[in-house]
Amino acid sequence: MDVLEHDILKGPLKGAYDAAYTLDLLEHIEPAQEDLFIENIRDSVNPNGVVIVGSPSIHSQPYASPPSSIGHVNCKDYDELKALLGKYFHNVFIFSMNDEVVHTGFSKMANYFIALACTERR
Repeated sequence: MDVLEHDILKGPLKGAYDAAYTLDLLEHIEPAQEDLFIENIRDSVNPNGVVIVGSPSIHSQPYASPPSSIGHVNCKDYDELKALLGKYFHNVFIFSMNDEVVHTGFSKMANYFIALACTERR
């Protein structure tokens, strides 16, 4: 297995991959750079590729410990995450997560979101 290090804010990966995922990174990306971040990820996968984005919910942040919250400059709610990814993908499915349970229940009680985006939009 190959491991690749790349700064996604500097551009997409070379080549087209079938899938890409990012967990616990979006919340550290400044809002002014979030479109560049998602666009470069989209441009790193083939047109039928899948992108998975995981990030803490903004609704969970009042309960997060100070060390856990440091650097969380871009947590989103369900609608904001869906809208961001919807600019770049036709299909966006968001799952909520609490502890070890992944569900499609009431999003405002979610601690974490896992978004599955596919079918790129250009």
